[in-house]
Amino acid sequence: MTLQQLKYAITVAETGTITEAANKLYISQPSLTNAIHELEKEMNIIIFNRTNKGISISKEGEDFLGYARQVLEQAAILEDKYKGNNGGKKKFCVSTQHYSFAVNAFVDLIKKIGQDEYDFSLRETQTYEIIEDVARMRSEIGILFLNDFNEKVITKILKSYDLEFHQLFVAKPHVFISRKHPLAQNQVITNEELEQYPYLSFEQGEHNSFYFSEEIFSATERKKNIRVRDRATLFNLLIGLNGYTVCSGVIDKKLNGKDIIAAPLADESDMRIGYITHKKGRISRLGTTYLEALNKYFN
Repeated sequence: MTLQQLKYAITVAETGTITEAANKLYISQPSLTNAIHELEKEMNIIIFNRTNKGISISKEGEDFLGYARQVLEQAAILEDKYKGNNGGKKKFCVSTQHYSFAVNAFVDLIKKIGQDEYDFSLRETQTYEIIEDVARMRSEIGILFLNDFNEKVITKILKSYDLEFHQLFVAKPHVFISRKHPLAQNQVITNEELEQYPYLSFEQGEHNSFYFSEEIFSATERKKNIRVRDRATLFNLLIGLNGYTVCSGVIDKKLNGKDIIAAPLADESDMRIGYITHKKGRISRLGTTYLEALNKYFN
């Protein structure tokens, strides 16, 4: 078993296909396939299940890849200490709902490592994709929220993927609105007051269930609904149409703009915002540093 073989296996797990992994590693598909087969044969396990539809990580493969990541992390530490080359190019990926604090912590992480070379990914994406990213070990950490409405469904899915939820903080529901919005002076805003205004939310693709919504599901019927895919579009529509969206209330003027404010929303359950990890995985030094940066925004 070599460090290169472990790197190959982890790359296949992260990309989900031999073809994409081979392209990313700059080797041929047959060479990559042979390397994985040799690793499985030597360790006497099946890391990946092969079907006509592609590959998936086996149960024992999930366990093995967790240890493999730890081995590569320890190898990087040795290189840091004795070779003085920062352990090579650092890699890290986090998947998240559209939270400004997740972006800010990502910026803090990059500033702190102070390295010339790195390969990081920040995926602001749909809720189900966040779960899949962590389940497939494409991302080390996923950030989302639970509340009284979605907790039972989301927790069941996390359990089926062998994932666990770690709470970061509890947020009171707020609405993002324009500073010039007719309700901007209200100390607290009710769903009834918002009824005439467009409700903006992030589209969830084929998993467009209320349970996967980034915004709190409300029993109040919303007559005007607009779904978008990215943060900039949402904020432009929010300002241009006097729309609103439901959020955690954590606001950042640099990312959200000085024309956006957060106002408390009445009569909705709290949002328990946290991160998910794979039970078989090990939090890396970069992951730990990122979580430390996250906590800075809540304490």
